[in-house]
Amino acid sequence: MILKGFEELKVFLKKPKNIVVVGHRNPDGDAMGSTLALSKYLAKKGHNATVVVPNEYPAFLHWLPGSDTTYRFDWQNSQSQRAIKNSEIIFLLDFNALHRVGADMQNTLEQYPNDFAMIDHHQQPDTVKYMYSDVEICSTCQMVYQFIELNNDLDLIDADIATCLYTGIMTDTGSFRFRSTTSKTHRIIADLIDKGAENDKIHNNVYDANSYNRLLLLGLALSNMKIVPDCKTAYITITNEEKKRFDFQKGDTEGIVNYALSLKGIIFAAIFIEDAEQNIVKISFRSKGTFSVNQFSRNHFEGGGHDNAAGGKSDLSMEETVAKFTSLVVTYQQELAASYEN
Repeated sequence: MILKGFEELKVFLKKPKNIVVVGHRNPDGDAMGSTLALSKYLAKKGHNATVVVPNEYPAFLHWLPGSDTTYRFDWQNSQSQRAIKNSEIIFLLDFNALHRVGADMQNTLEQYPNDFAMIDHHQQPDTVKYMYSDVEICSTCQMVYQFIELNNDLDLIDADIATCLYTGIMTDTGSFRFRSTTSKTHRIIADLIDKGAENDKIHNNVYDANSYNRLLLLGLALSNMKIVPDCKTAYITITNEEKKRFDFQKGDTEGIVNYALSLKGIIFAAIFIEDAEQNIVKISFRSKGTFSVNQFSRNHFEGGGHDNAAGGKSDLSMEETVAKFTSLVVTYQQELAASYEN
């Protein structure tokens, strides 16, 4: 764990400040839950806190308390720039390096004259003035809870804050089933329920709000699944044409990679998704056991994340990207074989 400048930050925040809270590009449940929860907590402490995210996030997160006041940097640029310019500190949540916000917003943040405070659980974070980093914690939302706890302010967590934090912990732990889910995580979840998080409604809002087209896209994705049995590996591909066929909306591919990992005997899974907007192939990796997809992605696909969940990208075509991947996994055959006993 890295806890840098915490006492100094507490002193800095004793008087009301203009604060911007930023999440990563393509925000997920943990990014949105943590930024919204922290902004609401800071508001209760008398600060003027604004959430700015790089771009749109999935519709199944739009119901989160405070979502309607969030700025999207790409299409609410003037409002976002104004908030950043007027802020006295920026909190960076759920990402470990400025490039994770995308080139346009990165350029703005790199010119920011004031200090950053990072709360994040990803490996190899950039260094900023104030840091709370812990790669052992399952989600940034749990870290925000613990940040509030460090400030002796758990009594300030109301139903809205609890709902946001519960959502991020739930989504980043695969509904509490990943190895990173500890007994402390469950104790925190219990406290959030006591403070007003309605677990059944949160789960329904996130997981039971599928469109008809999303389910059809899921069916197609599963039909595209391929297995590399000698390497205990499975992968899925989705092309731009296939996305268009089913009226793709942001968030429609969320969690699909986990179906590949759910296959008996599979301990390494990947999904390759063409992204016409960025002209890349976006990649998500998942693993069981000791095989680090974080390191695999850093070494080969310009990405990173956690040992068992990471992202990456490829500037090659879909066919070339898959060929690269399948040739690489063969070289990891022994590591994969020793990673996890099914």
